[in-house]
Amino acid sequence: MSRSSTVKEALLPALVALLIAALVGDVLILSFGQWPGDVYRLLIEGTWGNAYGLGQVLYKATTLTFTGLAVAVGLRAGLFNIGAESQLAAGGFVAALVGLVLPPGLPAMLTLPVYLVAAAIGGGIVGGIPGALKAKFGAHEVITTIMLNFIVLALLNYLTVAFLKVPGSLHTEEIRSGAVPRLSEFIPAFHGSAANMVIVIALITAVLVSWFLFRTRPGFDLRATGLQPLAAEYGGVNVRRVWWRTLVLSGALAGIGGLNFVLGYKHYYEEAFASGAGFLGIAVAIVGRNHPLGVVLAALVFATISQGGLAVNAVVPKQMVDVLQAVVIIAVAASVPEVRRLLRAESTTARATT
Repeated sequence: MSRSSTVKEALLPALVALLIAALVGDVLILSFGQWPGDVYRLLIEGTWGNAYGLGQVLYKATTLTFTGLAVAVGLRAGLFNIGAESQLAAGGFVAALVGLVLPPGLPAMLTLPVYLVAAAIGGGIVGGIPGALKAKFGAHEVITTIMLNFIVLALLNYLTVAFLKVPGSLHTEEIRSGAVPRLSEFIPAFHGSAANMVIVIALITAVLVSWFLFRTRPGFDLRATGLQPLAAEYGGVNVRRVWWRTLVLSGALAGIGGLNFVLGYKHYYEEAFASGAGFLGIAVAIVGRNHPLGVVLAALVFATISQGGLAVNAVVPKQMVDVLQAVVIIAVAASVPEVRRLLRAESTTARATT
């Protein structure tokens, strides 16, 4: 298949999914007695149409980029990591603990590497547990990551409430040094939004993940394991080690996403701050076709839909947004095989006429 066909195969399913979602959205909007054009205008004005809405989209897309990358890396190795929710929370929790013990007043440039390592370790440990169970005993990662979500989130909530929370709240004390500046400090129009400089870390991380997957030997081993583990093992790849390392890496990526809330927004760990972001990361990875660039774009799409739901809530129920998100995922899953069939037919026809 040519490079142009590969690009088409990557982009067309997402475009088809968005078109189908728009059509379904039209039907839903009409059923509520509203005109689709008016609702979509409100959605755009409430997101990309003003600085605050755009800032909120960027903030939500930052977290979804990390959880989407976490799931995408796992899927590239043939592993379905459903534990990004707890890995995200664990990364934010460990980063908050580090922030509580660091001396006050340290600059962000000095403390940021420490926070990055702490968040990666927190998420990596949670990801490494199902990885070890998979490598050692063959335990299915879907079951272990789902169950670990409940265990880890309950444990973090207990530790927060029992030992760390501020009286009368469900969060820890604020971190004492190294908070990441918000975008509003550089672009005043973003004033009031939660967007912060962790978005730069997210973009750099996406580039690094792309380089790792497609330009390094460990990345090749990971992708080979995902395509055909028996063939990869026959070729000298230690498949069980790849499984473990992949889930550690996947957990670390999700864990770093916790910095978006803990370091860039609230500056403390709060119970349930990661609610929904881990599971929505699965949708981001699927729509992004498990490619880092696709994940970034899909994160922007889902963040726009999520923030747009708040903008249109006055005229249509917010639950309509949940339906549209589900339609996008189903449409992508259904359109991928059809797009591949059409591209193969197109390629065959082109070769026959030359």
